[in-house]
Amino acid sequence: MRTDTSSGALPARAHLAPVPGEPVLDVVIPVFNEEKDLGPCVRRLHEHLTRTFPYPFRITIADNASTDGTPEVAAALAAAVDGVRSTRLEENGRGRALRTVWSDSEAPVLAYMDVDLSTDLNALLPLVAPLISGHSDLAIGTRLARSSRVVRGAKREFVSRAYNLLLRSSLAARFSDAQCGFKAIRREVAERLLPLVEDSGWFFDTELLVLAERAGLRIHEVPVDWVDDPDSTVHIVSTATEDLKGMWRVGRALAVGALPLDRLARPFGDDPRDRSALPGVPRGLARQLLGFCAVGVLSTLAYLALYSLFRLGAGPQPANAGALLVSAVANTAANRRLTFGVRGRDRAVRHQAQGLVVFGVGLALTSGSLAALGAATAAPSHSTELAVLITANLAATVLRFLLFRAWVFPERRATPAKDDNR
Repeated sequence: MRTDTSSGALPARAHLAPVPGEPVLDVVIPVFNEEKDLGPCVRRLHEHLTRTFPYPFRITIADNASTDGTPEVAAALAAAVDGVRSTRLEENGRGRALRTVWSDSEAPVLAYMDVDLSTDLNALLPLVAPLISGHSDLAIGTRLARSSRVVRGAKREFVSRAYNLLLRSSLAARFSDAQCGFKAIRREVAERLLPLVEDSGWFFDTELLVLAERAGLRIHEVPVDWVDDPDSTVHIVSTATEDLKGMWRVGRALAVGALPLDRLARPFGDDPRDRSALPGVPRGLARQLLGFCAVGVLSTLAYLALYSLFRLGAGPQPANAGALLVSAVANTAANRRLTFGVRGRDRAVRHQAQGLVVFGVGLALTSGSLAALGAATAAPSHSTELAVLITANLAATVLRFLLFRAWVFPERRATPAKDDNR
């Protein structure tokens, strides 16, 4: 698979057109020292796919540097069972195995599952069907849905729910089950997403999903029936430690806008009527207004606090200028990321420079209001000054939003592709 990190958004989702003789689905099974269970599980999965999956498929065994007879078992399966192949990695890590195999696969839908087949295989077709149809970009099995039936010990149940709760509270994740070993992704999404994922171990799944969700990709969830493997070799404490480190790293990168998630954006739809819907209302205007108002309220509170602080040692004009300057820089950065969805460091300096021009407009309005107040009243009270500044800031806020939307963060419009067949 080509690793495409070029700029430009993803195309609109479309139903996959199978290529004769080529697999539509590539199911990866990462393994480490599984010589006993590998053969029965692969044969069971192959039989299920042969019986239920309507398209050509492939099963890829990804050996994670096993030290027992797993490589020999995998090679024997690849030689004996049609549609099964094996590959060996000299370094351990589930994420590394998935990245390697997915990056080399030409199948339009890529999936993986744990070798113990803890997840009921009847969920496999519902997992990949939304990807084949073009409805979704990724799909995950969830053990935490009300309709899921799960058999596992209280310890693992607690750890799983605590992990996903921490994930939702720290990274604002909305998907329900990050670590269920039952996932799928469209290849063109993997081409853009995999280069952004740093982890090569157990946190790989979580990082992949968080970045996909933040980029606005659609994640389909399938309730699954799941039976815990009592012989699982996962070390809970060490895995949890690495997961916490991964959460901190991803959270920091998202906070500073260091990830170019804009290249993962999808168009609104593939029907021209979708793009012309509500022609009188710019797309995203309501969401931008809500975000701008939320940022504005916080910025105004910070501005008033700073003004009151600076006013203790300076006159009203210097205090106003200083408070407005500090709050304006923070306001531009917050609106850039939260209101207008601009990610990454590209043009960040330019945006701040333009934001300062907008700040100058606000400064002129508020300073002019203070000057008018001073001309009308010789010694206005502090509360009167604040009331005048609030009124002036409301007017400046409306103008600031219009300038931000039309000039600083204008909506990018896709350039029509040239038709070479004309």
